[in-house]
Amino acid sequence: MSVYGGRYAELYDLFYSDKPYSEEAAFVHDCLQKFARAPVRETLELACGTGRHAIELEKFGYQITATDRSPDMLEIARRRAAMNHSKIVFALADMRTLKMPAKDYDAVVCLFDSIGYLKTAEALHEAFGNIREHLRPNGLLIFEFWHAAAMMDQYSPVRVRRWKTSKSEIVRISETTLDRKNRWAVVDYTVYQLNDNGTYSTLRETHTNRYFAVDEMRTLVSSAKLEPLKFFAGFENDERITDDTWHVVAVARKT
Repeated sequence: MSVYGGRYAELYDLFYSDKPYSEEAAFVHDCLQKFARAPVRETLELACGTGRHAIELEKFGYQITATDRSPDMLEIARRRAAMNHSKIVFALADMRTLKMPAKDYDAVVCLFDSIGYLKTAEALHEAFGNIREHLRPNGLLIFEFWHAAAMMDQYSPVRVRRWKTSKSEIVRISETTLDRKNRWAVVDYTVYQLNDNGTYSTLRETHTNRYFAVDEMRTLVSSAKLEPLKFFAGFENDERITDDTWHVVAVARKT
């Protein structure tokens, strides 16, 4: 099962060391400035992971509360924030049962396809409802999701990646199967750490993420009384979403 804990959490930043967090945060910032009807200051991030998007967003002047359901990921995020003299507030929370203490936000952000961990329409409706309750009037929601067309036609059943560290080699094998009826991608990760002294260790995790068509997501957002504003082809100012678009960034407003 997906836990994002222990050694997997420790290796997470290595796995995504080439992800352009600063560029993605800059795109989110541009969307917040473009679509907000009032200045955006207090921002809530859901599924913040190790805090790399939050750190980059804070550079634009936002007051950020960043949440995740993994204590181990949050601990790494807090250490990163301390090293960067950050004022981000981190909190343990699950978007399915989101109840932040007596506070509304100008914007809510949920990136890296994390919304797909909500595998049913009921769970998504509940989460979007929770998000709406935490937004001020006209507040914005910006989130990213896997695009169904690309996922169904172009996914890789098996992928292998390697990283070299100072004392070991890390090998991650990703095996993906699709549940097309439910629109789930089930990814089994096997990670090997091959140490220079001849020893090795192994860990396994399974992550199940839902992928969506744009019209499907538009309906889900609208049903929670959030107004869909734009759907972009990834972190680009491009609304031409095609069958080759893997990630969609959506912008919605509390009605």
